[in-house]
Amino acid sequence: VQLQASGGGLVQAGGSLRLSCAASGRTFSSYAMGWFRQAPGKEREFVAGVSGSSGTTYYADSVKGRFTISRDNAKNTVYLQMNSLKPEDTAVYYCGASSRYTIWTMMKTGRVDSWGQGTLVTVSS
Repeated sequence: VQLQASGGGLVQAGGSLRLSCAASGRTFSSYAMGWFRQAPGKEREFVAGVSGSSGTTYYADSVKGRFTISRDNAKNTVYLQMNSLKPEDTAVYYCGASSRYTIWTMMKTGRVDSWGQGTLVTVSS
């Protein structure tokens, strides 16, 4: 599956952004989808994920209550709604997809089958 992420930009602290990740392929609904981010000088980290089958969602503790992941299987797209943004949310955000790994595995290991290109989110204080 090929992934195309979009929606990043510059926003003030407290603001909102919505990221989108469009996927190619006819089996999108079977893929577990995740959002990850990498801040300057830091390792890539899991942000949020949604399973392909049940739509179960997982979030990193740092974004719980502020970010919401969702998917539209008819549009082959996964979204990340980010509210109450903080300067520490500044990072390049990547979407990932997997037909082999569960969201739990993606969250714990960072393993995915396909990565999208990153989209930069900058939150100013």
